[in-house]
Amino acid sequence: MRQRGFTVIELLVVTAFLIFAGVLFFIQKNNLETSARDDKRKTAINAMYYGLEESFFKQNAYYPAELDEKNLTTIDSALFTDPNGVKLGQTIQKVNEVDVPVQSDYRYEPTNCTDGKCKSYSLRADLEAEADYIKKSRNN
Repeated sequence: MRQRGFTVIELLVVTAFLIFAGVLFFIQKNNLETSARDDKRKTAINAMYYGLEESFFKQNAYYPAELDEKNLTTIDSALFTDPNGVKLGQTIQKVNEVDVPVQSDYRYEPTNCTDGKCKSYSLRADLEAEADYIKKSRNN
């Protein structure tokens, strides 16, 4: 008389394999999402950089003291908002009617400024999986 079914060891092996596969899946999924957010940050910084260099500087022969969609109209205004929903230069965000300090993943750091006209700058994005992504002005 032979019984059909699985042994306890077989069930444990299959269960362990499924748990391992599930953990591996979620780790890879997290890595892909992190990489996608970092790519979005790099794309935004590159767009700002080329907008400043190819449009703003060519028209004005200087860089702005502050960077926003009003003085850099050549790029999509959504690019000024990081993947966390914080705009470039924003320091306070309302959460449940309360002001909460925030910091954007994007930073515009102008240098050598006089009367709102700057000679150089650096753009920086805080990345999750890599070191900061930095673009510096072509002209000094």
